Amino acid sequence: MTQKQNIRSLLIFSLLCLSLGGLMLHYRIHPPGELPGNIIPTVAGIISIVVIIPLFYFHRTIAYGYMLNGMIVIIGTIGMLHFSLLHLPHVLTLQVVILKSLLADIIVLWGKFAIGKALFELDLLKKPEDTVRKGRFLRYPNMGWWWVHLAALSIVSALGNLFWS
Repeated sequence: MTQKQNIRSLLIFSLLCLSLGGLMLHYRIHPPGELPGNIIPTVAGIISIVVIIPLFYFHRTIAYGYMLNGMIVIIGTIGMLHFSLLHLPHVLTLQVVILKSLLADIIVLWGKFAIGKALFELDLLKKPEDTVRKGRFLRYPNMGWWWVHLAALSIVSALGNLFWS
């Protein structure tokens, strides 16, 4: 096994652990049978384990795994932020935002994104001396592309909540 394969295996294992931990956490906090909306985190967790992890194993499907992982992170971020905003306490302090919101969960979720991006970038790496890829910031697979999608899906979600609540 080469060093690159070893790093890849560790990253896939890390992604599996985060996905499994997220699924178990959501299943405990939001049992799917209680509310119809609780099914979304469960389905996202199952997709993360059953679909995304295998997609990262093969060179031909790693871009699909990267894309699906990123979209699930964006949807999870929007969902958890929405949940936090719905359950705001009357007195909002920095301590409440840090300790009583879902900020920590969102940060862990973006760690999952970073692992997926590292796997994708590692797959594109031909030799260790390669420099960082350059390209247009707003073009796929650069981070600008993800920020645009996060903003666009957040706006769509906000408008949906505003007009269809």
